[in-house]
Amino acid sequence: MKKFLIPALLIASVAFMASCCNNSNTTQAPDALVSHIDSTVKPGDDFFMFANGKWFKEHPIPASEQYNGIFQIIQDTVSAQVRDVCESSAAMTNVEKGSNRQKIGDFFYSGMDSVSLNKNGVKPLKADFERIDKIGTGKDLFKELAYIQTVAGSPMFGFYVGQDDKNSSKNAIFISQGGLSLPDRDYYFATDDRAKMIRKKFVAYLDSMYTIMGYDKAEAAKAADNTMKLETALAKSSRKREDTRDPLKNYNKMSFAQLNQDTPNIDWPVFTEDMGLAKVDSVIVGQPEFLTALNGYLKSFPMSVWKDYLKFHLLNGLASSLDDHTYMTAFNFYSKTLRGIQEPRPRWKRVVGHTNSALGDLVGQVYVKDYLPAGTKEKLLEIGHAIKKVYAERIKNLDWMTEGTKKKALHKLDVMIMKVGYPDKWKDLSSLHVDRTSYVQNVINANKWYTNYMISKYGKPVDRTEWGMEPQTYNAYYNPSNNEIVVPGCNIMVPGYERKMADDAILYAIIGGSTFGHEMTHGFDDQGSKYDAKGNLNNWWTPEDSVKFYAKTRMIVKQFDGYVAVDSLHINGSMTQGENIADLGGIMMGYQAFQQTKQYKDNKKIAGLTPDQRFFLGYAMAWMLNMRPEAIANQVRSDVHSPAKFRVNGPLSDMTAFYKTFDVKKGDAMWRPDSLRVKIW
Repeated sequence: MKKFLIPALLIASVAFMASCCNNSNTTQAPDALVSHIDSTVKPGDDFFMFANGKWFKEHPIPASEQYNGIFQIIQDTVSAQVRDVCESSAAMTNVEKGSNRQKIGDFFYSGMDSVSLNKNGVKPLKADFERIDKIGTGKDLFKELAYIQTVAGSPMFGFYVGQDDKNSSKNAIFISQGGLSLPDRDYYFATDDRAKMIRKKFVAYLDSMYTIMGYDKAEAAKAADNTMKLETALAKSSRKREDTRDPLKNYNKMSFAQLNQDTPNIDWPVFTEDMGLAKVDSVIVGQPEFLTALNGYLKSFPMSVWKDYLKFHLLNGLASSLDDHTYMTAFNFYSKTLRGIQEPRPRWKRVVGHTNSALGDLVGQVYVKDYLPAGTKEKLLEIGHAIKKVYAERIKNLDWMTEGTKKKALHKLDVMIMKVGYPDKWKDLSSLHVDRTSYVQNVINANKWYTNYMISKYGKPVDRTEWGMEPQTYNAYYNPSNNEIVVPGCNIMVPGYERKMADDAILYAIIGGSTFGHEMTHGFDDQGSKYDAKGNLNNWWTPEDSVKFYAKTRMIVKQFDGYVAVDSLHINGSMTQGENIADLGGIMMGYQAFQQTKQYKDNKKIAGLTPDQRFFLGYAMAWMLNMRPEAIANQVRSDVHSPAKFRVNGPLSDMTAFYKTFDVKKGDAMWRPDSLRVKIW
C-alpha cells in the first residue's frame, strides 16, 4: 500500500467517486460499500485497498486480534450471541443434569472461574507428567502417545479415521507426517531474519514451558534444546506442504502387518489398542518416508528426549485451558511472536470460543432456534442452485475439455450435494460429562469424546448426512469424498446490512462467488479434480484433458508466485493453487449468476453504484481483512490460502468484466495482458 499517490492517480480515483457516488440516479443513501471506498487509491492499481481502505483507516486492528475486517465483525456478532447462550445457561437454576443447557452452562462457568484456574496452575496435569516420567519401554511410550493424541494433540504423527479416498463408502485409518509445534516444516529451515527470530523465540518458549513443569534452569534449557533438535529432525523428514497436495501421491494403502514390518520401532498394536481400535486390517499412509525416518529417530534419540517431547506436547495442547501464567506463556509465542497480536482477548471471548468448539452441536441447536433468520436455508439454496446452473453452462462451453470428460464433469456437478443452514440430525453428546469442577478436565473430556466418536466410525458405513461445521461457524467447505458443499447458516450475514437483506449484487458476490462458486470449483481444482462423482479417488480425465488443465493451472501458479505478500516474502503459488483456482472460478460463476438476476437486468444504480460496480465491490468486501505483517508472514508460510489482498486483486486481474467496469488500462498495477489472464472455468 502506498502512502502517497501521484496526482494523476488521485485525480482518476476522485473522478470515479464523483461519477459513482454523486450521481443523480442514486436511489438510496450511500451504503456500506460506498462508505468503505478509499478515493486516494486508483481501483486499477489496488482494488482491494480502493474498496476497503477507508474502513481499514477507521477501524484499526484491535490489540487482541491478528486482523480486523469482515471475519472479525461477523465473529464478534456470533460470539456475542453465543455468549448470551452460555451466560443464560450458566445462570439457570434447577437445570436438568445432562441437558444441553447444563453442559453449556457448566463448561462456560468452569472456564470463567479464573480464581480456581490460577490456584491450581498445572496441577491437574501432574499425574500425567509423573506417568510420562515413568516410561521405561517402547510399549509405555506408545501408550502415553495414544493418551496425548486422544486429549491434547498429535505428537509424532497425524492419525485419524475418515473416508477412504478410493472407496468413499467406507471409513479407513489414515497416518500422516506430523508432530511439529511450529505451523509448518519450513519454519525450521528458512534463512530469512523473521524465521531465525521465530526459531530463537521458540526455543525460549520451550524453556519456559519446561520451567512451568518444574524443571530447574539447566534441565529446562537441555530439554528445550533436545526438543528443538527432535522436531527439526521430524521437519526434515516431512514433505513440503505443496508436495502434500496430490492426493494420489499421498495415498499409500498397506496392511497392518506390513506397517508393523516396515516400522518395527513403532508399537502400532499398543497404540491402536489404546486408541480404542481393535482388529485393524489396513491403513492409509500419507508419507511412508516420514514413518521410516521416525522409526529411526526412536532409536537415535534417547528415551529421555521423547519423554520431554511428550510432556511438552501435552502441556502445549492444553495451555489455553489452564492458569493465566501458562496461558500467557503460550500466548506470547503463538499469538504475539507468530501473529503480531499484542494482547489476549477478554476471558469471556476465549471461553465462549472454547465452549462453542467443544459443544458446537449443543450450542448450535440453541443458536438456530434463537438467532438464525427465517428463510436462511431457502436463500442459500436459491443462490447455490443458480451457481450450479451457471457452472454447468460454462463446462459445456469449454474449448479445452473433450466431450467425454465434459459429460463426467457435468454428472459430478449435477450430483454434488449442497448442505446449507444447519444439519437435520445433530451429534449425540449425551455421554460427554461436563461439570463446574475443572475447566481443563472438561476440555479433556470433550477431546476424548470427539476422538472416540471419530474412532467409532472405523468399520462402519460412512454417514453422509454428517456435518463438519456448526451453523454458527462463518465458513464453508467442499468435501471431495462426499462430493458435497456445506454452507453454515451464519454465512447469510453481511456487515452493514444487519437489519435488512443485502441486495443481490452483494449476495451473489459473497455467497455466490466466494462461497458456493469457490467451493464448487474445489471439486474441479488440482486436488478435487482427481475425485469422481461418487467421491472416489479416480482419474476420470483423458491425458489430453489433463495436459491442457495443468497448463492452465501452471499459469495461476506463476501469477501468484510473482506476488510479494510482506517484506520480501513471495506467495507460494504451488501451495496455494487450489484456493486460487477456486477463487477465480468462484468469482466467474458468481458474476455470471448475478447477470441472471432482476437487479442486474434492471441496471439501476444503488447508492450511485451500477450493478457491476456493486458486485465487484461486494466481492472485495468478502475478503475485507486488514492483517498484521506477522500474521501475513505466518499465513504465507503455513496456509494454502493466499492473503486476503491477493484473493481479491489476483482473480480480478484475470477477469475482463472487471477491467471494463473500472476502466483498468495498461500501466495500471493490476493490468495483465490478455495472454496472461488465467481462464480455466
